Amino acid sequence: MPILEIHLVEGAHTPAQHAELLTAVSTRYAEVLEVSRDQVRAHLTLHRPELWATGAIPGAGRSAPYFTAVVLADWPVDLRRRLLGALTDLLVDVLGVDRRLVHGRIIPVQPEDWAVGGHRWEPAAAS
Repeated sequence: MPILEIHLVEGAHTPAQHAELLTAVSTRYAEVLEVSRDQVRAHLTLHRPELWATGAIPGAGRSAPYFTAVVLADWPVDLRRRLLGALTDLLVDVLGVDRRLVHGRIIPVQPEDWAVGGHRWEPAAAS
């Protein structure tokens, strides 16, 4: 914890943009949640264009990023909203996509339902 998954259309962005995005979202996630960046896990999944539909049009070729961020359910709503905004801003800035096409959601997890190394996860302070 924290976990971030980003879904993009394959070929819509460069490998350099992918790398920049993974670094930027990991850093921003840690800043917003005030945890160590070492604790953040960010994953990028690329989908073949013919397996992606935007506006109900398969293979439309439009970049419409989607992300999910897993956070503890007891974290304040305002913090979760800030995270949604910050991650959206980064996708727009790094990938040059239309803000209206970026979708994201928070997945809250009960603290007792999350473990790292088989033990309940406790956030370490940001350094």
